[in-house]
Amino acid sequence: MRAARTLAVTATAIAALGLAAPLATATNGPSSVTVSPFQTARGGDNSNGVTVSPFAVHQGALLTITVRGCSGGTVTSNAFATVTLPAAVNGVSTATARIFDNATPGQYNLAVQCGGRTLTQSFRVLAGQGAQGGLGGSMAPSSTEMAVGGSLVAAAALGGGLFIARRRRVTGAGV
Repeated sequence: MRAARTLAVTATAIAALGLAAPLATATNGPSSVTVSPFQTARGGDNSNGVTVSPFAVHQGALLTITVRGCSGGTVTSNAFATVTLPAAVNGVSTATARIFDNATPGQYNLAVQCGGRTLTQSFRVLAGQGAQGGLGGSMAPSSTEMAVGGSLVAAAALGGGLFIARRRRVTGAGV
């Protein structure tokens, strides 16, 4: 008798979690941007001595520009403010640029002015994905959180109702 009751409650809980799992793992859909593993690690094939890391960068994030064979210069782009390329160390210069918060997602180019020559490299700006942490409960729960919570409450109510109904029958039979 007890084993059947435990089994029923366990099965109900597993069913509730099984139905809620797809909602809990749901996102806003797949990204429309396809980036190869090589591009994620660094942009370009290093044929002109300029690489960017990462190739695909979010709005407001940092982009690292590495230039080989250049001792100082400037780096410009429509996606960030002009940055100065420092003197080379072991033949490599590195600068960091912060992508504008309002940069339109898409493909961009940067230009490195170095010793009278211009080197270019492309990179991609992705839509920003800000964190929702640290707001102290001032944000409402998402629809996914509400669906998962609602399904867990419904499963608990169903399990509790079955338990009470079963208990009444057992108690009434003995009188």
